[in-house]
This record gives sequence, C-alpha cells and structure tokens, in this order.
Amino acid sequence: MAQPANPEASPWLGAAASAAQSRSNIFEMSRQAEGAVIAPRDPGGFPSDWRHAVAARIATLNALPDLAAHYLAGVTEPALRGLADPNTAGRDDRERSVIVFMDRVATQPRAVQAEEIEALKTAGVAEADIVRLCELNAFMSYQCRVLAGLAVLKGASA
Repeated sequence: MAQPANPEASPWLGAAASAAQSRSNIFEMSRQAEGAVIAPRDPGGFPSDWRHAVAARIATLNALPDLAAHYLAGVTEPALRGLADPNTAGRDDRERSVIVFMDRVATQPRAVQAEEIEALKTAGVAEADIVRLCELNAFMSYQCRVLAGLAVLKGASA
C-alpha cells in the first residue's frame, strides 16, 4: 500500500485529530441527545411511545431497518406501532398533518415551506410541539447519517 507523500500532512493529524480527540465522547453525547428527543422530561403533545414509532418510521424512510427495529422495540402501545410504517398516514386529521410534515422533513428537508408549519398550527399543533417535532427529525437525520457513514466505513451497505 502506498504511503502518503508527506505523512506530516495527513488529515488524521493536526487540527482534524485534535477535533476528533475533543469529541471522543461523541457516542455518549449522542445517546444523551437521543434520550432528550425520544423520552424528554416534557414531551408536550407527543409522548415517548409516539416518538419511538415516528423514529422507527424515519429510520425506515432512510433504509436503516436495524435502527427502525431498535425504535419499534420501544413502542409499548399497540395502537402506535402502525405509525412506524411509512404507508400509514395517521389515526386522525391532526396526526395525519403531523406525519405528512415529519415524512417531508425526513425525506425532503430543503423543500419544506413556511406554509407547512402554518398547516400544523391550523391542525392544532402548538408552536412548542412544532419545535419538538423538528428536534426529533433533526436528531434522526443526524443519527441516520452517522450510522450510514459508519456502515460505509465498515464496508457494509448503508
């Protein structure tokens, strides 16, 4: 295997290595973030079971079946398990509005428009809950990307 022309210029040394060392606890920090969005102290209008089901749904939309199974295992209320399936629209109008929004943010984040936030408000979703939904989707986006990247590094398909 060929060696770099200048080993001292390796991206694994210097600033990049220093940044990685300062984040050596990234997995623990990620676990804490997961707990904060999946089972927060104040879940607002979306309890932990619901969040687990939607997290499983987002993992499925990102083609990460093991992650989806992980979150689905946390759903204890049978009526919520169906939400993990991207083909399920929701149990009532409010939930359908939320699911449409969550799916769109998970699959087309750049396409989300202000009108979609307004549609959530019209459906009866409180502003604080809209923030909570966005936090859940942001964390899931991060987690899906990290796990897909790790799978590529291990030589598995993401």
